[in-house]
Amino acid sequence: MLDRKTFLLNSALAVGALAIDRSFIFAANKFESHRPPLAKRKFVSKAVDAEIEKVKAQIADPELAWLFENCFPNTLDTTITHHAELKGKADTFVITGDIDAMWLRDSSAQMFPYVPYVTQDNDLKKLVQGVINRHARSVLIDPYANAFNYDDSKKSGWYSDDTDMKMELHERKWEIDSLCYVIRLAYKYWKVSADTSLFDAEWVEAMKKIVKTFRDQQRKNDQGPYHFQRGVLPNRDNLSNKGYGATAKSVGLIYSMFRPSDDATSYPFLIPSNFFAVLSLKQLSEISTAIKSDTLAADCLSLAAEVQKAIKEYAIHHHPVFGDIYAYEVDGRGNQLVIDEPNMPNLLSLTYFGAVDNTDPIYLNTRKFVLSDSNPYYYKGKYAAGVGSDHTPKGYIWHLGLIARALTSDDDKEISYCLATIKATHAGTGFMHEGFSVNNPAHYTRKWFAWANTLFGELILKLAHERPHLLKTT
Repeated sequence: MLDRKTFLLNSALAVGALAIDRSFIFAANKFESHRPPLAKRKFVSKAVDAEIEKVKAQIADPELAWLFENCFPNTLDTTITHHAELKGKADTFVITGDIDAMWLRDSSAQMFPYVPYVTQDNDLKKLVQGVINRHARSVLIDPYANAFNYDDSKKSGWYSDDTDMKMELHERKWEIDSLCYVIRLAYKYWKVSADTSLFDAEWVEAMKKIVKTFRDQQRKNDQGPYHFQRGVLPNRDNLSNKGYGATAKSVGLIYSMFRPSDDATSYPFLIPSNFFAVLSLKQLSEISTAIKSDTLAADCLSLAAEVQKAIKEYAIHHHPVFGDIYAYEVDGRGNQLVIDEPNMPNLLSLTYFGAVDNTDPIYLNTRKFVLSDSNPYYYKGKYAAGVGSDHTPKGYIWHLGLIARALTSDDDKEISYCLATIKATHAGTGFMHEGFSVNNPAHYTRKWFAWANTLFGELILKLAHERPHLLKTT
């Protein structure tokens, strides 16, 4: 059952060739904020709150404005569980929401949309600095871990995993994108603030460890140090080959044993994450040059060029309908997995990250494939159509996927469709979810998923700056 009493029943909204059933949209005379009371918010930024009020005034649709007000500050309102100084430096711990742990990927993505406001709000600046510092310390603890506990005082529920587990780790799934997101947040902060004071010896050591980990996971000479198994039965949390994962031909690509969804890869060369690694290495090279760490800068560019060359050689799939597209996973031997999932980075989001140009013909073909029933994870139902995942039940699509579709589109009709679909599928909660049923949005996973909430806010901000007419008419 939904936690709302009434629903608006009207006809489907047609948007060009796209249409959705809007009968699931909650209608109310007044949309009351679902933000915590001011005294109970984990962190308050005057700059962010001012931006919320400014943008809300530009949004004609009261439900869309309500969703923005609820979602954009959700990370600050609810997930900052620690913000202080540690050994003379800012230290911030950010949970994902309903899981009391800090993912490198999620925490970076959760904080990313707030970075543009650090020059207006010194407290917010220190908060972001604390996340960057915490990321560096986490990488030094273990560059193969995807998620961390606040400290080493309590064992994770996954402590018994067959891997080199430590008390500080919540989970130890090797995902390329985790380390890329660490660089992405630091790079954005530097570009906005021009502040290099964070990039001290500890941070540089962590960055060198990232580059070394990428090189080790090219597995040119051996399987490398990483192994992982959970339980004895095959499942999406287990790796074959005694925990080292599916075999592949070492061709210069970087092995990723898990996807951004935290599910195991089928083939170990995860193409969206390899694209992300190329971009991140180039960004790290820029920072390294600025702080005169020239050896690190050169090492980054050398590795980026090697991976980029391998992507061009091994990542392209010749599809009978869509032409040349990017595969999702490959093994360097000609075997390719041709799908896309909603968790980012994925193929759809490559232009959002800046990993490929939005005029790249292979990307454009890939986009058409991803958003078609040729993609086995594309589901269409009564209330929505979009991309789902093995991580959630069949027939469930993700709000992250809908948001990514809008973020990477230059078509007003398509963006409007995504906004209308999101409005029709939050199930009266006022927040984004992980996955939800295309035939019954009341069935969803993760009621408190801060990354999806904050990313939705990022989308609305992008539209306010680039396509304000959509907010005035949607």
